[in-house]
Amino acid sequence: MDRRSFLMSGAAALSVPLLPQDPQPAAPPPAPKAAPFQLQYAPHFGMFQNHAKELEDQLQFAADEGFRAWEDNGMAGRDEDVQRKLAAKMEQCGMTMGVFVAHGDFGQPTFTSGRQEHQDRVLADLEKAVTVAGRVNAKWCTVVPGTIDPRQDEGYQFANCVDLLKRCCDLIEKNKSELVMVLEPLNFRDHPTLYLTKIAQGYAICRAVGSKHCKILDDLYHQQVTEGNLIPNIDRAWDEIGYFQVGDNPGRNEPFTGEVNFRNVFSHIHKKGFTGIVGMEHGKSQGGKEGERKLIDAYRLADSF
Repeated sequence: MDRRSFLMSGAAALSVPLLPQDPQPAAPPPAPKAAPFQLQYAPHFGMFQNHAKELEDQLQFAADEGFRAWEDNGMAGRDEDVQRKLAAKMEQCGMTMGVFVAHGDFGQPTFTSGRQEHQDRVLADLEKAVTVAGRVNAKWCTVVPGTIDPRQDEGYQFANCVDLLKRCCDLIEKNKSELVMVLEPLNFRDHPTLYLTKIAQGYAICRAVGSKHCKILDDLYHQQVTEGNLIPNIDRAWDEIGYFQVGDNPGRNEPFTGEVNFRNVFSHIHKKGFTGIVGMEHGKSQGGKEGERKLIDAYRLADSF
């Protein structure tokens, strides 16, 4: 082949279009986040464990589903580094920390007895709660005021309870904290012999204490068992209610698994201007991912007002 033919054949070869390489598969777009709920419903750890195993991942999953709050009864018992990591993740997710348990004795008359050893124990628990609240950006802590003291008249028990709660409020003020103790009336069927059982009783105690640091935790599951009349009791005690928790009855599971019309209740407190937290302190009626999705769907329906 002469030089001219060789150059022409080479040019022809170079003019053949190159085949494009196979493109890399595109990364799937991130799943769209769900719209925020109208009320600040607060799940707890373990509620979505089939969708996310690690604690911080559970917070992220809930935030992506539209939940804007979280609660953890056992937060005070976690290691300090875990508390701080969870608080940072909640802040990143734009979630508000709800209640953790500051004091809850189900076997001793810690508030009603007036005994010094009981008072010292409660005050020590509240001192710790103030510290924990500062770490995790919490405004509320749960207080269960122990059992009745059968050796004392009801009037003396009431006075002892109020006096100790006032001392707790003074402790919170002294520490320059915004922490609010929310007193939880529990039903007599599941928790016999406890002192605080009804909303009206909690209202009377909080009025007597007279502090912004002492309010009612209205757990609608317990109150449906004890006395029902949920919306009228909410209205009567409104000025002293600082927090709600829910669970349907019977079963103590998600909304619409029992007898309570949570859509009406949630609509009512929303119209009254409630901007606090509604804790989801209940179980699930169904297991697995399907049960967790059923729970989320139930809250979407209850929140559609």
